[in-house]
Formats: sequence, C-alpha cells, structure tokens
Amino acid sequence: MGKFSIPKLGFLLLCCLAALTEATYVKYKDPKQPLGVRIKDLMRRMTLAEKIGQMTQIERTVATPDAMKNYFIENELCGSVLSGGGSAPAQKATPETWIEMVNTIQKASLSTRLGIPMIYGIDAVHGHNNVDPNLVKRIGEATALEVRATGIPYAFAPCIAVCRDPRWGRCYESYSEDHKIVQMMTEIITGLQGGLPVHSKKGVPFVAGKNKVAACAKHYVGDGGTTKGINENNTVISWNGLLSIHMPAYFNSIAKGVATIMTSYSSWNGKKMHANHDLVTGFLKNKLKFRGFVISDWQGLDRITSPPHANYSYSVEAGVGAGIDMVMVPYNFTEFIDDLTYQVKNNIIPMSRIDDAVKRILRVKFVMGLFENPMADNSLVNQLGSQEHRELAREAVRKSLVLLKNGESADKPLLPLPKKATKILVAGTHADNLGYQCGGWTITWQGLGGNDLTTGTTILQAVKNTVDSSTQVVYSENPDAGFVKSGEFSYAIVVVGEPPYAETYGDSLNLTISEPGPNTIYNVCGSVKCVVVVISGRPVVVQPFVSSIDALVAAWLPGTEGQGVADVLFGDYGFTGKLARTWFKTVDQLPMNVGDPHYDPLFPFGFGLTTKPTHQN
Repeated sequence: MGKFSIPKLGFLLLCCLAALTEATYVKYKDPKQPLGVRIKDLMRRMTLAEKIGQMTQIERTVATPDAMKNYFIENELCGSVLSGGGSAPAQKATPETWIEMVNTIQKASLSTRLGIPMIYGIDAVHGHNNVDPNLVKRIGEATALEVRATGIPYAFAPCIAVCRDPRWGRCYESYSEDHKIVQMMTEIITGLQGGLPVHSKKGVPFVAGKNKVAACAKHYVGDGGTTKGINENNTVISWNGLLSIHMPAYFNSIAKGVATIMTSYSSWNGKKMHANHDLVTGFLKNKLKFRGFVISDWQGLDRITSPPHANYSYSVEAGVGAGIDMVMVPYNFTEFIDDLTYQVKNNIIPMSRIDDAVKRILRVKFVMGLFENPMADNSLVNQLGSQEHRELAREAVRKSLVLLKNGESADKPLLPLPKKATKILVAGTHADNLGYQCGGWTITWQGLGGNDLTTGTTILQAVKNTVDSSTQVVYSENPDAGFVKSGEFSYAIVVVGEPPYAETYGDSLNLTISEPGPNTIYNVCGSVKCVVVVISGRPVVVQPFVSSIDALVAAWLPGTEGQGVADVLFGDYGFTGKLARTWFKTVDQLPMNVGDPHYDPLFPFGFGLTTKPTHQN
C-alpha cells in the first residue's frame, strides 16, 4: 500500500469543495444570470408534475395547508393563487392580515424542492375610467401601491374591452365605445408596471420592482361586442372589424410590456375564445410576439362547453391546446391536474405546449423579481387609502363628470350652484349611499348598498361640507310633491341611478334608473329648480325627464370621494368632462355607436358642456 502524499490530499479536498460549491450554486437563483439562462436552467430541473403545478391557479380558500399537503406534494405546488371577487382572509381585513395570509402560502411554495415562488393575483378595478391618459397612469401607480400594500404582486387589470352596447353588465369596466380612447388609456399599464426601459424587446413583459405589480390586459378578445350586450355571449363581426375595433388596445398593451393577458368567456363568430388556437397562439403569441403568459378567466375551461363542465377532459385539451398557459381553475384543481397529466403522458397535448406555458410563467416571475423578493412586508401598509390617493381619486371624479344640460338656455345656467342659500333640498336614493357611489367590484364582487362597506364621503355629506354655514341642507330620500312645494327651497340636488352590479348580474335590456328615482325626479323637479346627478356605470334612460330637469350631470361611479362631485357642482372647479360613449334616446336604438349610419343620440359621443370655476366665499 503506497503512501498518501499531502499534495494529493490537498487536491482531493479542493475537488470536494468545488463539487460542493457546484451543488449549492444554481443558475436560476442567480439574478446576475441572463433571463433566458435562468429560465432554461430551472426548466431542465423540473418534472412534469412541477410544470403542471406552475400552470395551475387556485382560489385562496382551497390553498389551505391541509389541502396543499394532501395533493400539492413537495414537488408540485401550484404556480398561482387568487382571491375571487370579495374573497378576503377576514371581513374588513387589515393590510397586515392580507400580508400574513399571502406570506403563509408563499412560505409553502418556497419550501418545495425547487423553491419556485407562487404569484398571488387579485382584481383591482380602481377609479373611474372617463379620464385622461396621464391621470389614468397616476391612478395605475396608486393602484399598484395599494395592491402591494396588501402583499399582492399581480392585478387582473386593466379591462381594455371596447363596450359597443351599454346593455352589457361590464360596460363600466370599459373605457369607451371608441378603440382610440381605449388605446390611450392603456397608459394605466405603465402606472401599474412601470415605464418600459429603452431598447426593450417587443412583447417581453416588464415589472419595475417591489412597488409595482404585474398587469393583465383583458378579456381577449371582443368581449365588449357581444350580441345585445349579453355577457359571455357571441361577438358577430368580420376579421377586419375585430382587428379595427377590439384588437388595437392589445397592440398598445403588448408594446407597453404587459405581463399577462386574460382570455374572454365570449365567442367570436361562434368559436369560444378559450378554445381559439388561431387567435391565442397564432395571432397573439406568434404574430404579435407576446412573451408574457395567457391566463384563463375564472372556470374559463369549464365554460368552453355548454352546459359548463359537460366534458372537462375535452375542455382541458381545447383550452391548453389553444395556448392558455395558466388556468384559473379555481377550486377543483385535482381534476385539472389529473386530466392534463394524463393527456401529456398519452401525447394528446404535446410536451412542447407545456414547456411553452411554463417558460412564459417563469419569465414573468423572474422579471417581477419574485425569486429575489418573494415575501411581502409591511413597508407599504400606510399607502392603503392614503390621503394622497384619496385626493387623486377626488381629482378623477372632478375630471370625469359630464355636464349634459345646464339651464334652458346658455344665458340662464343653473350651475355652478350658489353656496349661500336660505334652504336647499338634497334628495334621491343615491345621495347618501357610499355603496351605490362605488358600484360593483367594491369590497364584494357585486358591491353593496349603504355606508358601512368602506370609508368615504357621500354626495350628501360633500354638499354639507361645501355650502355656506348659514345654508340649511334638508335631506329627504323620496319626498312627495307637497313636501317640496311647501319647503320654500332655493334649489334641489337629486341624486339617482343604478344599484351596484357586476358581470352578468348587470346585463339589462331596459337600462332604467332604479325606482323610486324617476318618481323623485318628477316630484322634486316639478316644483323647484333642480340639478339631477346620475350615478351609473353607463348611459341610462333619461329622455323622459330631460325637459323637466334644469341641469343634468353624468357622475358615473364616483367611488368613495363624493367631495369631487360637490367641488364641481358649486364651482370650485369647472366641468370639463366629455362623453366617452354615446348617450342613447331609447334602448330600441341599441347598439348605436359613433360613426354608425343612423346615428341619432340624445347626447352624442364627445359631448359635454363646460363651466368656469367661480370664486365664492
């Protein structure tokens, strides 16, 4: 047996150390490595189970430790978790409670074999849409901070639908009937994600750090053009029509580096968008060079068939095969994972399709910095509902109000209203109702009535805040004509409109103001000079009342900052807003959009009277 020399021993130790270093160093965890290298390195280490896990998005209520350990075993945790509409860790949950919940789920993800962070997503339908691009960008910045304040890095916004029929229950989520306005408003993506660096590659997603969120342009494509505005229905339009009306905002979104795009429940000429390979893979991915990931809508695969979930294995094949990368399951994840695994193992869905999906999901996660900063912290908690953001929301309210009528003639305007008056009447179902001001997608999915859902200022309170201290403000929700006639009021403010709603629940064939709104208008405006403020997500029937109304204001859904309405009614600021959608005379005219041959609106697209600010004491 020969002697073991010291130099040889030293060489062996060096080799062992080098091997140990090589074992602990992994390229995908090194932020200095190029993006492509990190993705490739991680993907070569992943099993099929881990890849399919990345393609799975589940609702937070099923992302419990027990459920996770029973099915999402150590090496196949889901790639994403979401809160459905109104789904929260507790009623009126604090930012700290949200952060704790998100971090608990994230810790489970990081404890898996490869430590791939999950991405948590939520809807953030924020502010009113009828405003300018710069303001929308600032709203995007505020939204990003407030979403991040709750520990969430991914917002399912913006909706870049082009609403062609106000009977659609999601019309208030759309910026306009005119694609050019919708295109301009994609500037909100820059606010949400940050400005794209110079020389960025086309279609590559971009998110600028921990104060920004990944955005989601939705719903691809044609969701705002369905027949009679029926939600999730069929959009009948030529290829040129689809390209010229519903597609342009996607060009802008991709150019701005949008991280994700959500497919639409609707169909195009009878073909479900969730199963449309030509439009999802052929056009969006191959032609437009979109490099982020495509996500389904809530149970979007189930709804490929009618009735939903009638043939789920077919839906998985059709949806994933069409090019959907991440599936918002959101509950029955075992069925989705089992079906997709079976189809890949039996060559029904090729492995290349799975690899394309996972590559895109990982690209977004790496770009977001989730691997370096996976955990949320409390550093942005004070951003939620901050005074600065409330002032921004109030500015958005002021700028989005549209003055549709102001007196019988230009030389006899009613607005701006005098702050100093003996006695004024405030009436209507929506005058003292914060929930009605906010509409749907507020705290809960469908929204709530009343003043207990969040903090804010009702229009009644705003009026009281604004008028002179000597002015008596009388509030009556639905006064009778006798009360109004005997009241000796200087003038009245009537606030009426629609109840809160979201999605299909908002589909309406009559578009009427909620009862007893019309009755209130007749009782009040028949006896005293009045301004009617309409709170609605879209144009509604007002033609029967216009002649009896002295002034008419479209306030849309002003949200929590009702003070913005009073700012303009009383002349601290002037009216500047213009209609971003046509205001019809009767529902029989619908659909009717600017440029149509028989265009005969009550108030045309782009209409809006203006006033100048007055300096009242």
